[in-house]
Amino acid sequence: MPELPDLAVYIDRLQAKVQGRTLQRVRILNPFVLRTAVPPIASAEGQVVSGVERLGKRIVLALANGSFLVIHLMIAGRLRWLPPGSKPPGGKLSLAAFEFDDGLLVLTEAGTQRRASIHLLADRAALQAADPGGLEPLGCSVADFAARLRQENHTLKRALTMPQLFAGIGNAYSDEILHRAKLSPVLLTKAMADADVERLHAAVQAVLSEWTQRLGAEAGDWPQKVTAFHPQMAVHGRYGQPCPVCGAPVQRIVHADNESNYCARCQTGGKLLADRALSRLLKASWPKSIDDL
Repeated sequence: MPELPDLAVYIDRLQAKVQGRTLQRVRILNPFVLRTAVPPIASAEGQVVSGVERLGKRIVLALANGSFLVIHLMIAGRLRWLPPGSKPPGGKLSLAAFEFDDGLLVLTEAGTQRRASIHLLADRAALQAADPGGLEPLGCSVADFAARLRQENHTLKRALTMPQLFAGIGNAYSDEILHRAKLSPVLLTKAMADADVERLHAAVQAVLSEWTQRLGAEAGDWPQKVTAFHPQMAVHGRYGQPCPVCGAPVQRIVHADNESNYCARCQTGGKLLADRALSRLLKASWPKSIDDL
């Protein structure tokens, strides 16, 4: 799923391409993608885009009539910018197209699950009602960050990725943040020392800022490939590969559709975290530490 750094790049490019320009036509190419009926989507046509915003992991086009076009990419949704007069990619890949005088913005989604969505909301109050309420992690104070982190007692991995607690952080960057902070993904938030919270806050600021700058520099005129996996990442998607800090093989724990990637030597004092499926299968043979492995 595109996270804060990816979305920040999308928003920056959209501001350059569509802000101040008229949305000439909206084409819904797959009816499931439109999740609202009032106001009708046709009412967005002919409206000037007055601004481009981010709401958690959603991209928001503010329209001159006070309504908001909200695009949620979910896991496999992506945005493409094509020259004027272009046809959207064929087959079932394209979900919607937004026509402007100087280009075509196309929402696509790979796979068959169809989770991406479009909402047209009537006003700012409706937009605020759709906000999960997560704290914006960039620029927040240590005190605000600590209060939000300790609001409920969760593992660090879960807390960072809950949209009700923090906005824009998902599976990929939570792994990178926790590795930078040298903290275990299963450490409980209410068990954290103040020094741990301060270190985590600094890691959030650094990782998200660095990756936003990196992806922005790589994107050029428009990001052509938005992915959660980058070879420059320290641990995410690098199971079995050496940690760039200590050289130990990166480990993972899998829960349902999500997984946590971590370095046992850097983050858990050498302890291997139990994977619900694999550790139960191996039982007594499950190694307890990175040295046993």
